Amino acid sequence: MFEDARAAALERLSGAVGRVKACAALGVNRATWYRHHRKSPAPPKPVRERRPHPRALTPAERERVVAVLNGERFRDTAPAEVYATLLDEGVYLCSEPTMYRILRARGEVRERRRQATHPPCRKPELMAEAANRVWSWDVTKLRGPGKRVFYCLYTMIDIYSRYTVGWMVTTHESEELARQFIEDTAAKHGIDRRELTIHSGRGAIQTAKSVAVLMADLGVTRSHSRPKVSNDNPYSEAQYKTIKYRPDCPDRFASLPHARQRCAEFFHWYHYEHRHSGIGYHTPYDVHHGEAGLVRELRAKVLADAYSQHPERFVRKIPEPPAIPDRAWINRPADNAIAEQQSPVERLQGIR
Repeated sequence: MFEDARAAALERLSGAVGRVKACAALGVNRATWYRHHRKSPAPPKPVRERRPHPRALTPAERERVVAVLNGERFRDTAPAEVYATLLDEGVYLCSEPTMYRILRARGEVRERRRQATHPPCRKPELMAEAANRVWSWDVTKLRGPGKRVFYCLYTMIDIYSRYTVGWMVTTHESEELARQFIEDTAAKHGIDRRELTIHSGRGAIQTAKSVAVLMADLGVTRSHSRPKVSNDNPYSEAQYKTIKYRPDCPDRFASLPHARQRCAEFFHWYHYEHRHSGIGYHTPYDVHHGEAGLVRELRAKVLADAYSQHPERFVRKIPEPPAIPDRAWINRPADNAIAEQQSPVERLQGIR
């Protein structure tokens, strides 16, 4: 704060030579002066009442328009038709846009029919901490030899390991085939009741009653994507892109046996040779069957040997292989929701 004497001197000098020269003479920064001697803001200007436009309708004329539009004769007629009908009778009240403006101001322009309202769909949030906890399945079409000839590829992928636990190529989609596919896949892997969740989209066969009954009989928890939200089933969609973007994937399959043969070759490569970025560049087979830890130890040993031979090439620390993610998510919740599910140790370490 300014001293009283200095402030008084600056005020007197400002009256004689001006504020700028007075501050320069006394060595006072002008911003400092204004900050300590800021005046109260001016009172807000009174809001002037908006005057009606000279060409606007008078209140009496507006009421007459409302009475005509809401009257017995025209209450179920659109303003455009009312406007045309009155012109044919030699009557002009106002323009059609003015009719709409008057009705809109009174809240009388809206949809008269009852509109269906749907409650917001809950976003599916699924987490898998081990194999055979959450599976995702879907169906995609493979182009056949001719126009409008397609084959249907059913796939079931484990979201934790990215291992395709089941697949099937058929000539068409049906509830019976979907039931057979799910039942055979569950029996093949010996799924225990109440331990597995199967997620899918909202296609006709995915939401079919017979499929829902089958899952209930198997003790499997069902989960579905939200309507028209393909991101709710990312693992199946990403795998289909991998299949169709492979350089050796044909544009069209010559026959059903040809499609099955090429799919068998793809899934063999995908399971045993493909190093997946989402699982620390391990193969889905190693992660699904619990062998990824041994592979990572071998990788760490190779990197340690490389470090011992040339430590100058590694500036910060001994190199480490990519970590194996301990959780896989479909629609990972917000960080605060995850923190509530974690132990204190996990909160410090973080989720990979």
